[in-house]
Amino acid sequence: MNDELQGETTNGSGVTLKERLEQVGRMALLVFILASAAFLSAITAMRIAIHGREVTMPSLVGINVSEASKLLNSRGLLLRVADRIYTDLPINVVVRQTPPPGMLMKVSQQAHVVLSLGQRQLHIPALEGNSLRASRIELLREGLQVGEVSAVTMPDAAADTVIIQNPKSGAGAATPRVDVLVSQGQREMAYVMPHFVGMNEAETQHRLDVAGLRRKVNYVTAPQWPHGAVIDQAPLAGQRLASSATIELTVAN
Repeated sequence: MNDELQGETTNGSGVTLKERLEQVGRMALLVFILASAAFLSAITAMRIAIHGREVTMPSLVGINVSEASKLLNSRGLLLRVADRIYTDLPINVVVRQTPPPGMLMKVSQQAHVVLSLGQRQLHIPALEGNSLRASRIELLREGLQVGEVSAVTMPDAAADTVIIQNPKSGAGAATPRVDVLVSQGQREMAYVMPHFVGMNEAETQHRLDVAGLRRKVNYVTAPQWPHGAVIDQAPLAGQRLASSATIELTVAN
């Protein structure tokens, strides 16, 4: 009986409980290893798939647009024409590109290119001294157009007059757009709005007459104010006031 107590517990197949636990442990370890391997394989495959959708932007400048399109298509990229300009390069040759060569791109992204219109001796008319409207018409007749319009105050030049043009008049321009600088005429005189509230209407009117400023007077009943006193004004004191502006005064009646 003592021998039976000292012996290990067995099941019907003769396998001890300890051996059973060891088998379960080995199976669990094996399952864990297989699951970890599968997870790592999935992560690796995902990274490969993500990086596999990135390609390097090739250099397109100097090649024909059709060749550039084929080159991009071979890498899963698309071509979009952003502009066309006159250059010394043959017609339909890529002059500039965005993004630049070497940049990593996602498949199906677009490359924006500027194509050459070839050489063209454009005749730029003389616009300086003409009005902006007349200059527009003159450029349209030549198949050109007004580009950027800037304005500056010129006391000795009439408003809406072209002061400077770029390119200058003549032949050889590379772009059909002509930028112009236009006069805004003489700068309008301006004043600092004085403080009229509390002053007598007659005195206020006199000061405005001396400055040559226009005004509009509104009369309201205000028993708390002296009769004929200015009780409100627009613009407020201290604000910039153009010489052509109309001042509104509110006077106690």
